[in-house]
Amino acid sequence: DQGRIPLDQPVRIGPEDLTLFHQPIAVRVRSEGSVTMPVRELIETAITHSDNSANDSLLRTVGGPEAVRRFLARKDMGAIRFGPGERLLQAGTAGLTWQQSYSIGRNFQTARAALPAAERRAAMDAYLADPVDGASPSAIASALTRLARGSLLSPESTEYLLGVMTRTKSGPQRLKAGLPPGWRFLHKTGTGQDLNGMTAGYNDIGIATAPDGTRYAIVVLLGNTTARIPERMALMQAVSGAVAEFHGR
Repeated sequence: DQGRIPLDQPVRIGPEDLTLFHQPIAVRVRSEGSVTMPVRELIETAITHSDNSANDSLLRTVGGPEAVRRFLARKDMGAIRFGPGERLLQAGTAGLTWQQSYSIGRNFQTARAALPAAERRAAMDAYLADPVDGASPSAIASALTRLARGSLLSPESTEYLLGVMTRTKSGPQRLKAGLPPGWRFLHKTGTGQDLNGMTAGYNDIGIATAPDGTRYAIVVLLGNTTARIPERMALMQAVSGAVAEFHGR
């Protein structure tokens, strides 16, 4: 936002930078040996495709978790915690110590499945009791409101980030699906790990714009749910639908 890292700055991503779970960029890295792309493309990939390796590469480029935490504090973002990055976060939540080999295929899932059930449950319970990357819905809603109003970032960064969020591909059946025709929705989804049918995080946050231009920040964070995925989606759709109904009164 301050222009110290140009959006056109190239960033190299090699096998040593790959993470786990959803990372479409890994296909290119493994076939080409490494990939170099500008910061703007990493932002696009991280937000619109929820690519974990793009996200962690951005994190490394800006100076790591502490740089993000300083930004959150400087902007007085409230109850928002930023974790250690995808690799350490996901390994810790599962009860593992990160090894780079976990980024290959299903090595992480295999190692996780080999843990004693009690260890996995203890690690998950510890995460749920005190999430290193937790946030309150009100803090996220406030951040979205400030972003939409242009009081969080510079005018240029605001326009750019909102534009990227309009192109999000993930979660089409979450909040977006509950809005009537004519509404626009820009958003970012998030999904945590599963354990015995429970998911530690099933989220969607965004800004809905009514046909008359009125905007609403909508935040649904399911921090611990055993509901089936269609039920989770239905809940989110009910929330966004209720916002649209309120607007029409």
